[in-house]
Amino acid sequence: MVQRGRGQLRFGVFLVSGRFPGQRDGDVLRRSVRAAELAEEAGFDDVWFAEHHFMPYGVCPSAITLAGHVLGRTSRIGVGTAVSVLSTTHPVALAEQWAVLDAVSGGRLRLGVGRGGPWRDLEVFGTGLDRYERGFEETLDVFLRATTGRVEARGRHFAFREVPVVPGPERRPDVVVACGGPESDAVRQAADRDLPLLLGLHADDEEKARTVAAYGKPADHVSTVLCQVGDADVVRRALPAWLADGLGAHVTVDGRPGPRKDPGEYTERLCAIHPVGDAGHCVRTLETSLRRTGVSHVLMFVEASGTPEGTFENIARIGTEVLPALRASSPAAPGSG
Repeated sequence: MVQRGRGQLRFGVFLVSGRFPGQRDGDVLRRSVRAAELAEEAGFDDVWFAEHHFMPYGVCPSAITLAGHVLGRTSRIGVGTAVSVLSTTHPVALAEQWAVLDAVSGGRLRLGVGRGGPWRDLEVFGTGLDRYERGFEETLDVFLRATTGRVEARGRHFAFREVPVVPGPERRPDVVVACGGPESDAVRQAADRDLPLLLGLHADDEEKARTVAAYGKPADHVSTVLCQVGDADVVRRALPAWLADGLGAHVTVDGRPGPRKDPGEYTERLCAIHPVGDAGHCVRTLETSLRRTGVSHVLMFVEASGTPEGTFENIARIGTEVLPALRASSPAAPGSG
């Protein structure tokens, strides 16, 4: 079982499984699997998979399914979901899946959970807008109860008699909760349950620090960044087209406006706030982020070149040029408790 201590420095890979223009979905998923294997070889601590439906932004619709496959293809690295979307998932089914994979992997699976968005997923899977808008806490609590081995529900969205969870869980899950920012309800909901936060790629160090402060107590939060070692123009050339396709495919269930980010401007913002550039710049940027946020577990989005070869090379370069310097200079992030 993976052992973790508060303030222990950890670095992971974050794989969105994004379909860049001209790519096939199956090739993208195979790229993600190979990237996870290479991340283990490169010395990363963990690899996390995103989950999306009906859009090229990310072509993995079940993060826990891909995580299960990668657990079988690796031996050391931790594997996580970032995130399993509770608004479209039955929480007891997710707990059962976690219990299976936890047992056969020796405790290497970690779950990120989140509310998701008001997308057409809610219509397709029949969970509805009400559960998205008002049911996250109830869904989270049903999931957490199910991971104790027995669960019943008497709520607005779930009502059933007590049942045993089989296979019986061998330990409590390692769970983080995705949040949108310091004003997000998820911050309070996570803090009330002593669950760490998963801080988004959209946020800069200052916003992440405010979110950690709003949480109000020490915890092993996880921060996502874009990390690209080398020429930043590689990102500037590849990312806008992927973002344009992906953001445009977010269709809401009730006609409210979807995401409205200019792909070029958003790419420039990501390059400005994240470690994108030569290895020295990436090390300095990450060291600054560790200090400013007090978050000592960082997940790196590594697919911004848009090609399998670029992704694999980026993982290797981070492993040889960035991680050793960070581990040598920062045994634990200052302020992480």
